[in-house]
Amino acid sequence: MATEAQIKTLGSPVKFHFSGLTAPNRFAKSAMTERLCHATNGKPSEAYLEIYREWGRGQTGTIILGNIPVDVRSKEAVGNFCLDRGNDRWDAVTETEKVVKVTKAYGSLCIGQLTHGGRQTPKHINPEPVSSSETQCPPAMGNDYGVARAMTEEEILDLIDRFAWAAEVLYKSGADGAQLHAAHGYLLSQFLSPRINKRTDRWGGPLENRSRILFEAAKAIRKRVPDEKFMLAIKINSADFADGGFTAEESKITVQKLEEYGFDLIELSGGTYESRGFEHKKESTIAREAYFVEFASQFKVALNKATLLVTGGFRSAKAMAQAIDEGSTDMVGLARPLCAEPDLPKLILSGKSTGARENKVDASKQTPTAILQIHAMGEDRPIYDLSKQDTVDQLMKILDKKEAPPHPDGVDYPPM
Repeated sequence: MATEAQIKTLGSPVKFHFSGLTAPNRFAKSAMTERLCHATNGKPSEAYLEIYREWGRGQTGTIILGNIPVDVRSKEAVGNFCLDRGNDRWDAVTETEKVVKVTKAYGSLCIGQLTHGGRQTPKHINPEPVSSSETQCPPAMGNDYGVARAMTEEEILDLIDRFAWAAEVLYKSGADGAQLHAAHGYLLSQFLSPRINKRTDRWGGPLENRSRILFEAAKAIRKRVPDEKFMLAIKINSADFADGGFTAEESKITVQKLEEYGFDLIELSGGTYESRGFEHKKESTIAREAYFVEFASQFKVALNKATLLVTGGFRSAKAMAQAIDEGSTDMVGLARPLCAEPDLPKLILSGKSTGARENKVDASKQTPTAILQIHAMGEDRPIYDLSKQDTVDQLMKILDKKEAPPHPDGVDYPPM
């Protein structure tokens, strides 16, 4: 069981400097792909509401909704919850209010992660995606991708307004903040990466230009939502882990500027579809569990006001508390462990658990099995226990047959 010292550390509140908000504990649910909303227009389903009700009930202090595309043409998957300015089929505020209400019902903060797939928009969703420059994402995550064309200036400005519009919807719906997704190779990450961004205008070239879109989006959000109690947050790569990509040094410089601009919560991750960050790059990180904890240690000393959140790899209460106690991070981000045990924070804080259950699934298959767990949770079925080999074998047969979980609309998913 978790020790009293670990419980004290993980159960201590987090006060955010710029917004003045307080999270009840150090746990955060990182945004994931849930694929439970209506296929055509991204409207939240009852199953989608149920999973956030469960995560809220599990006492995760800060819950990040996501991944939420701001353009229905650039989803990362069928079933994403979309906040598209062009939607006229359902009221965005009314439906988002339902999500926020169940998420916050047990005292959690609620932040919405806003994103755009860019060149990582699967071909079956949009065969003609856009990106910072003409480029193509190689086959990954069970999908093929079309050749992306470079966005025009007008399209970039439209995208910035889409982020701002979606953030305003979140604000009007009672959410506590908006998170820009600038990690994992999505569109904002594509602008940051010199490997992908070959532009020669004000949106490309030196880091100041490649990162301009982040600050213009933040400025547009603040214009629509001047209330500083509404938190600005971002998820950004510590590094792309790809030759010629966004580097750790560039990330550190960008993070410092984001703090100067008033970003309250900075979530650190890494990698893209091409170069997966969710593996240990060094032997020294294995004992500390978190994949990006050494980057975080370097970034943390450069920050004075922003709150740092590290996601990826945390499994034991011991490692989580150690990362906070040693000053490597302020908060612990959890994703896949919360698919298996949505009440994991509650179990740890009550002294009933030392950490996440073992996951016996091969790392290459953990995303689709996590989606299967999410769907079970949303449909109020027993969640698959991946610490049991017979359960793992059962799910591998489903995935080998290219089967997918049923969608609320009755629409078939593409293979996972």
